[in-house]
Amino acid sequence: MRKNSIKNTRVNGEVQRELSNIIRGEIKDPRINPMTSIVAVEVSPDLKMCKAYISVLGDEKSQEDTIKGLRSAEGYIRTKLAKAINLRNTPEIKFVLDQSIEYGVNMSKIIADINQKDSKAEDDYNE
Repeated sequence: MRKNSIKNTRVNGEVQRELSNIIRGEIKDPRINPMTSIVAVEVSPDLKMCKAYISVLGDEKSQEDTIKGLRSAEGYIRTKLAKAINLRNTPEIKFVLDQSIEYGVNMSKIIADINQKDSKAEDDYNE
């Protein structure tokens, strides 16, 4: 993976902030879950492409509907982004579902269950 320049890091942060504002405040699509957040944004150095990693709190159907809603609103989001951020090129946005938070929560539950079973087994052994 290539190291980001300071300019690219700043552009990523600004695009992430504006995308969050647009999705939270301006899109009225009922498919988009209100508990949607932008986890990370990667804008290419030539400012042509942008990957936005989306996290949705909810079940699998809610996640799929949110991604479909965002993909159908890509043109509108790109127009709003162009008005909010003055860049040479407004990047084409690709939304990617990020399930790392959900994965982390599931792993924490599994570890807690194992620790609980382990301490229960140890208590039974000591008796």
